[in-house]
Amino acid sequence: MTDNVSDLEMRRKKLLFRGSHRGTKENDILMGRFMDNHLATLTEEQLDTFEALINEVPDADFFKWATGKEEAPAQYDTDVLRMIRALSNA
Repeated sequence: MTDNVSDLEMRRKKLLFRGSHRGTKENDILMGRFMDNHLATLTEEQLDTFEALINEVPDADFFKWATGKEEAPAQYDTDVLRMIRALSNA
């Protein structure tokens, strides 16, 4: 159990760094707000989803989806993206 917890914490730390160094200040702010509010409580499945957003989605697309300017493709239209979008509209 300790290894699993430490693995999750290490993963969260890596995502925290990568999420706050996106390439655009706007995305850094969006990701930062999301991580401040939700990163510590995400499930492993949600961490997978968040990691996919960070690794697979270009910054310009992420910004449009996160701010609701465009609809995300079904594979990325997840509860994690909806949480990010809710914070961007707050």
